Amino acid sequence: MNIDPKQRVEKLKRATPTRKPDQDPDNRVPPGQYLTEKFPVLTHGPTPKVNLTRWQFRVYGLVAEDMAWTYEEFMALPQQELTTDFHCVTRWSQLDNTWTGVPITELIKHIGIQREAQYVMVHAYGGYTTNLPLVDLLSDDVIFAHSRDGEPLSAEHGWPLRLIVPKLYAWKSAKWINGLEFMAHDSKGFWEGYGYHNHGDPWTEERFS
Repeated sequence: MNIDPKQRVEKLKRATPTRKPDQDPDNRVPPGQYLTEKFPVLTHGPTPKVNLTRWQFRVYGLVAEDMAWTYEEFMALPQQELTTDFHCVTRWSQLDNTWTGVPITELIKHIGIQREAQYVMVHAYGGYTTNLPLVDLLSDDVIFAHSRDGEPLSAEHGWPLRLIVPKLYAWKSAKWINGLEFMAHDSKGFWEGYGYHNHGDPWTEERFS
């Protein structure tokens, strides 16, 4: 989606939902959301062309030492399947997505996070960024996924690797992720700088700042 980011946020703010939220007897759908079986593609700018031979995942900032993995090294880390729900700020939700990849619980075994670190800036190919409180990144349902429902992610959905943070709106689940920057103080990422909420909790409808 190549619409100007500021215009996109303002348009979404003004939008009046035309569909009523779905019935939710199990209380799994956040307020203002409706269910879909589709997996829409919502991206600002072109899909990056990622060369796996040059792919690199970096960890830096407030860590014991800067680290980097090649694609082969990252894929060699212990992997897991996690089934989670997925909520987009544009109001659609999809339940029971099964992601395959490296869970955060495995990655942090290799990272010496300094005590001063309280926030993380997520970096991605194409220049995208999004910010997270460290506590949200370290949730045990966070995963660096390469596959969804048994199939590799498409390039449009973040292949070769995307972050999945189920407890927050989906713009926090950055596509094409290539690094984590650990920080003492918070700093806005791409969409946060254009008016999306700095945190993004779907259960309290933290859509906009």
